[in-house]
Amino acid sequence: MRKARHARNRLAATTSPYLLQHADNPVDWYPWGQEALERARREDRPILLSIGYSACHWCHVMAHESFEDETIARAMNEHFINIKVDREERPDLDRIYQTAHQLLNNRPGGWPLTVFLTPEQMPFFCGTYFPPKSHYGLPGFHEILLQIAQAYRQQHEAIKKQNQAVLDALNRLSEPPPNRAGAPKAALFDNARSALAREFDSTFGGFGPAPKFPQPSSIERLLRHYARTAANDVPDYDALRMAQLTLRKMALGGIYDQIGGGFARYSVDNYWIIPHFEKMLYDNGQLLALYADAWRATGEELFQRVANETAEWALREMRHPDGAFYASLDADSEGGEGAFYLWTPEEIRNVLREDEAEVVLARCGLNNQPNFEGRWHLYVRLTFTDLANNQHRPRQELIALWRSARERLREAREQRPRPPRDEKVLTSWNALMVSGLARAGRRFGNTALTAAGDQTLHFLHSNLWRNGRLLTVWKDGQADLPAYLDDHAYLLAALLEQLEARWEPHWLQWARAIADLLLARFEDKTHGGFFFTADDHEPLVQRPRPLGDDACPSGNAIAALALARLGHLLAEPRYLAAAERTVEAGAGAMKELPHGHCALITALEEQLNPVETVLIRCPPGEAAAWRGAVEQDYAPARQVFFLPGDDGLMAIGAVHLEGQGAWICRAHSCLPPLQTPAELTEQLARHED
Repeated sequence: MRKARHARNRLAATTSPYLLQHADNPVDWYPWGQEALERARREDRPILLSIGYSACHWCHVMAHESFEDETIARAMNEHFINIKVDREERPDLDRIYQTAHQLLNNRPGGWPLTVFLTPEQMPFFCGTYFPPKSHYGLPGFHEILLQIAQAYRQQHEAIKKQNQAVLDALNRLSEPPPNRAGAPKAALFDNARSALAREFDSTFGGFGPAPKFPQPSSIERLLRHYARTAANDVPDYDALRMAQLTLRKMALGGIYDQIGGGFARYSVDNYWIIPHFEKMLYDNGQLLALYADAWRATGEELFQRVANETAEWALREMRHPDGAFYASLDADSEGGEGAFYLWTPEEIRNVLREDEAEVVLARCGLNNQPNFEGRWHLYVRLTFTDLANNQHRPRQELIALWRSARERLREAREQRPRPPRDEKVLTSWNALMVSGLARAGRRFGNTALTAAGDQTLHFLHSNLWRNGRLLTVWKDGQADLPAYLDDHAYLLAALLEQLEARWEPHWLQWARAIADLLLARFEDKTHGGFFFTADDHEPLVQRPRPLGDDACPSGNAIAALALARLGHLLAEPRYLAAAERTVEAGAGAMKELPHGHCALITALEEQLNPVETVLIRCPPGEAAAWRGAVEQDYAPARQVFFLPGDDGLMAIGAVHLEGQGAWICRAHSCLPPLQTPAELTEQLARHED
């Protein structure tokens, strides 16, 4: 049956790729804004709020099944004011209404998030995906619409009473949990490590059952726990083993794109084999930094290779010509979910030489049953060592064949219809990628990665920094929406990472400005910590203050970490005090659920044992030797800055640097300058002992 033709709705005037996907729906969609909210109040009509994002598979399914259906659209338009929100542009709204879903349904939400609101924006019914008709044990969406419309007309008092209960709960959640144990203590490090061990899958790595997410903050916590215990001569090798096994299994699994590099959002199984195929910038920025750190901590070649391939993927497939990074790749392409990534043995033989094909088919187990809808999604079934033992061939020969085959397969795959790409630029996610590039560039001595991070920062400063304020999203030449806590916190951390990779006074000035904005616009002066939105943000039913980690680390935690590091660099007590207040505000939350607050526990770690700051001035030709002195071990609680190498007097914070050499500063004191890389290596080792 031919679909009825109708005018494009209001979403056609937006720039969000997700909203534009719904611009041709017969639904009378509004973007979030005063026009829709005022109409709901004026007509006393409930709001149907639908939140999703462009790479979301089930968002596409619900759109095709329901939002493109004329009958369902007619019911939506008759009974509701319909608002569509891109959760990546409006994480404030998504955070509030995901919490409401949890409160009303006693279980987590997800995407698409379907919320019915009163005209006052209070949620009274929440769900996620609904099929058009009752199916899979779920009520049909058309049925839901009619029931909700009737309930709104007939049950005003009950809805009002429920709304007050939800509002009270949201207000309670806006305040940090009470801290009955005083100042947070080092015991929380062991508590977090023990809680992660209880959730740990000792066979396949990761935490908890499927679906399995990478959880970078949890893995980083284990690596840092190992580093802290090793510095105290009682190394916790089990913590290191948990991190290594998880990183190794992910790197060899199907959640990692064995042909093109980069990680998918999560695995649908316990084994990391079959992913949900969408690729998100925020995952890959975090994992790039994490794999670079893991290589430094273990020397495992696999980790360095995966970090480099992930960076190559981001630079090749996710980059705007002017240096910023796009948001995501869709799970779907022509042919359905994951179609872009799937192979048959025949396709592989047609692309590769016989010796290359033999390696790929054996390494990826294509002599076994297909693992995804009659085709094969590639993962590593046999490592190079196993393959060498089985085939009695040199390991390096097999690696060379794999590398050449991988390149041919990638080139062949590029001829397929590609998954759609969400080409908006998000400040927070770009900041995570800058941190990853800077960390990997520093660890591997790869100046191209450092330069790429620098270019991204220039893009953000030129396009998303206006009149001393930060914006959150850019698309097609338009920057929009006031930035959130995560934008500021992640950007501050990225600027410090970039300064470690390459000193640039302009980035230090910007870091000061971002830090001052955090204190002026976001800090909770009463309880400590930071709200998710600025004090002049659009009023909403809640002003969240997130302390726990989710797919990304807590903005409060990263703000505390970055402010403390900047405070030690500049000897600025305001930043140090704000960081301390943030950690104290999270003490109750860390005690209640330590493994849900790993980034905040890392911030606590640097409160109790302040970061070690190393300042180095040397001629450019000697930088590699000095860099080697500070990069030969995994020291996550150390920040190192290479300053301009002239002989004039230079002041950084409370430190006056004259001449050349290295200055080590711990807490509020600095050691006399060291004159050679060997002296620096000796002094750093002495402190670790």
